[in-house]
Amino acid sequence: MQLYAPSLTQYQRLITREVKIGDLLLGNGHPIRVQTMTTTDTMNTIATVEQTIRCIEAGAELVRITAPSKKEAENLKVIRDELHKRGYKVPLVADIHFTPNAAEIAARIVEKVRVNPGNYVDKKKFEQIDYTDAEYLEEIERIRERFTPLVRICRQEGTAMRIGTNHGSLSDRIMSRYGDTAIGMVESAMEFLRIARGESFHNIVLSMKSSNPQVMVQAYRLLVQMMFQEFGEAYPLHLGVTEAGDGEDGRIKSAAGIGTLLEDGLGDTIRVSLTEDPELEIPVCRDIVKRYQQPVSGVVPAIDKVPYSPFEYKRRASFAVDRIGGGQVPVVVSDLSKIEQITPDHLRSVGYSYDATTDKWTIGDAAADFIFTGHQLLNFALPGTLKVLVFPDAWQQAASDSYFPLFAASGYAAAMEKSDRLNFVMLDCYSDTTSINDYTFLEAVANDKTAVLCLSSTNQNAMQSVRRMLMELQQRAVQNPVVLVCDSNGTTPDEHLIHFAIETGALLLDGMGDGISLGYRTEASMQNIQVKGRTYLPVSDIHQFTNNTAFSILQATRTRISKTEYISCPSCGRTLFDLQETTAKIRAVTHHLKGVKIAIMGCIVNGPGEMADADFGYVGSGPGKITLYRGKEIVKRNVDSEVAVDELINLLRENDAWVEPLG
Repeated sequence: MQLYAPSLTQYQRLITREVKIGDLLLGNGHPIRVQTMTTTDTMNTIATVEQTIRCIEAGAELVRITAPSKKEAENLKVIRDELHKRGYKVPLVADIHFTPNAAEIAARIVEKVRVNPGNYVDKKKFEQIDYTDAEYLEEIERIRERFTPLVRICRQEGTAMRIGTNHGSLSDRIMSRYGDTAIGMVESAMEFLRIARGESFHNIVLSMKSSNPQVMVQAYRLLVQMMFQEFGEAYPLHLGVTEAGDGEDGRIKSAAGIGTLLEDGLGDTIRVSLTEDPELEIPVCRDIVKRYQQPVSGVVPAIDKVPYSPFEYKRRASFAVDRIGGGQVPVVVSDLSKIEQITPDHLRSVGYSYDATTDKWTIGDAAADFIFTGHQLLNFALPGTLKVLVFPDAWQQAASDSYFPLFAASGYAAAMEKSDRLNFVMLDCYSDTTSINDYTFLEAVANDKTAVLCLSSTNQNAMQSVRRMLMELQQRAVQNPVVLVCDSNGTTPDEHLIHFAIETGALLLDGMGDGISLGYRTEASMQNIQVKGRTYLPVSDIHQFTNNTAFSILQATRTRISKTEYISCPSCGRTLFDLQETTAKIRAVTHHLKGVKIAIMGCIVNGPGEMADADFGYVGSGPGKITLYRGKEIVKRNVDSEVAVDELINLLRENDAWVEPLG
């Protein structure tokens, strides 16, 4: 086994232990299962049953229901019986926080229980305590005593269990020893897993969720590596980015995190946590997993030693060529080459608005750094920050230093004329036209201080192909900046979003890439994007869609911040206000606050812990009541929900995080 995955150059599923959840088999090469969680009050039996049925009919193979206390746990039997009466027998999962007695009740009723090791026995009071080794072992023994009864019930009843660590709800004990780290997340779960194995209980699934995809990816990889080191085997993995949010941003963040791991062959079931109705999560899950249901083509050479650490984020070293590479934020290149005659108005789609009366440009936060126009030279003056990529023949005719040439790899070495400032060189990694074992083409560009590599692949395993080429560059100490070029042949907006987010996000999360360029492989694919997939983000044209998506991927991977970030939980039966409506209301008044992270959490369970690294928090603390946070510090308690958004704005003002919106 290489590091944590069967292969980093070919797609290959990690074979894990087989787990039985009712009649559903998970792991051991079985299909990747999709699931969701209800948002209704668990005591409202009919509402929960009907929402569960909608999820099942959308394709959910497991449905999770919150059980915050004994009464909700007991009502799971009523819900289960009503579902069976109506002919629905999809396995149910009880979601447990803080209450071992509720877990023990639920384990005798439903097919699976989820426990969070951060709050099942341990507590989180944001206290720093220095434990001696003896005191630490005493705490482990206390956990063993409290957790073992549940393990024995599950073993006796044939109930499966998910040990689900959340980045933001690590206990004070774990935080005191390991800090707010991925290894702390792993150790939190491993403590519980060791206890279960000691009781010969193996019907276990594990998860390492975070609202930060970088942390989430690192934690899962570390978990697999540690399981193999300690046990010589791995248990099935439930993948998810917690509190991903809604709309395009929620889909992109989820796809980047989940897809990165699936590309590595990790993951046996997934849940996309959106602040939307739960049945809307399932089509997104299905769009993600269908990438892995067909044999994958593309021959990519193996590599003996991986030249970077997949367990920590470290940007690949590159030198700067103009504004690309050298530690500068990744650039966005927008492809306008299929527009027959580009006008100033077309640039509005990529962040530039022209006012003819004043002859001035307005540049947005999500303004493309470069546009590619193919053979076309523009007949108008450009905004000063925008540069243009064209084919070499057009570049030779350009009478402006705003134009730069884009070469094919095979033509760069032979080119008689090149820019003395900035050249782009396209390379299709390990395709049929690229000699797999011959890297002589690199000699022409290696460490050429004017050359930026544009890497893509027409292979089906495109991400692995590009990653392998980037590893080759690192092994050869080639430090030219790299733009990731990704084309989609999807047929719906969600398919495009997911494809782009997985293939580029997986590389960006590993620190690879100094730029990003998104496009479409077919005319039909381009036309499909113009059919609005959802109503909350109007898409005027395909160029606006790809440009916005590129910036959203960079934001989701924490590599370039261009807008407000929302850490929003997906709602459940514990939620104390209308989460979707409130999220929309907060987004409407704060979306212009570039770089500010705002958490919107439905209840105190998902509040101070799971909002993790948010700057400000809006957390339900009781019916009609909100508690506001600055970081992890409570600032205002029990604010009436009617005025809570205004109070949030006041809090932003008091902390110099507020600017008045333009217009």
